[in-house]
Amino acid sequence: MNAPVPPPAETLRSALAALLDGLPPHRATQAVDRLIAAYRGATPTHTPILRDHADVAAYAAYRMPATFEAVHAALEAFARAVPDWTPTGHIDVGGGTGAATWAVTATWPGERSVTVLDWAEPALETGREIAAVNPALRQARWQRARIGPELTLDPTDLVTVSYVLNELTAPDRTTLLDTVASAAQAVVIVEPGTPDGYTRVIEARDRLIAAGFHVAAPCPHSAACPITPGTDWCHFAARVSRSSLHRRIKGGSLAYEDEKFSYVAATRRPPTPAPARVVRKPQIRKGQVLLDLCETEPSLRRTTITKRHGDLYKSARDADWGDAWTPEGDTP
Repeated sequence: MNAPVPPPAETLRSALAALLDGLPPHRATQAVDRLIAAYRGATPTHTPILRDHADVAAYAAYRMPATFEAVHAALEAFARAVPDWTPTGHIDVGGGTGAATWAVTATWPGERSVTVLDWAEPALETGREIAAVNPALRQARWQRARIGPELTLDPTDLVTVSYVLNELTAPDRTTLLDTVASAAQAVVIVEPGTPDGYTRVIEARDRLIAAGFHVAAPCPHSAACPITPGTDWCHFAARVSRSSLHRRIKGGSLAYEDEKFSYVAATRRPPTPAPARVVRKPQIRKGQVLLDLCETEPSLRRTTITKRHGDLYKSARDADWGDAWTPEGDTP
């Protein structure tokens, strides 16, 4: 009898531990500090952030688990909106060590054509090394490519672009989005859950809609976002488990962290988006739950679910930030 196959997240953590084996902790910590400064900077990057093996190992420990969970959350929401669709091909643009490819295999198990494009050769080499333990990624292609105006993409079902737009100038972002839209049947874009990250996601969302795409998630509609620019931003959180090595590299003590992210998932085929989306952490009070919802109309609304709603109240208590919500029977 065959042994059960561990889930991709667990396999990824084991592969990262093996990758970091032998790297002096102080060297990894120094690289992490530099990477944090680079990724939080406001100036677009004109040279690869990942320069050598130590940088890549530190990046993998620092960012790969969080990127995996954020992209996986976005893909799961997308998959629920297109339940009869499975990608047969995937291109990960600016994929680095390939966290998004792991998230795709966690969402849609099985093999498919996979290509990871990045201009940092050390990241691609490390991504290929890590992917060797994932059967669905053993045939993946890892190709060096500058993510800019010269980029060309072959037609494919799915393109992911995660934590990349912040590294590009505004004109290069526009060009990349047009290139992605012309090649893909579905596009998932993930950015940091900051006001600037949300702004980049909204720009991408508008560009994709103009190119004929339909928004599948997180929005329950493809109309204009009801959030007034500069007053708020749409973002979500993914829970990330930390290994002991991960905690040491990041200097943290908790066994988990929450990765804040903004995203848009869009498709050329008509999706079935959620009737509403919980866009803030639910507030649970005595006998009632307050939900902040983005709805189909489109609009933002706070609704109160009380015990008198019976099963709906139980559902509201179980609801989480980012979940789809069916508003039947709730109270304005």
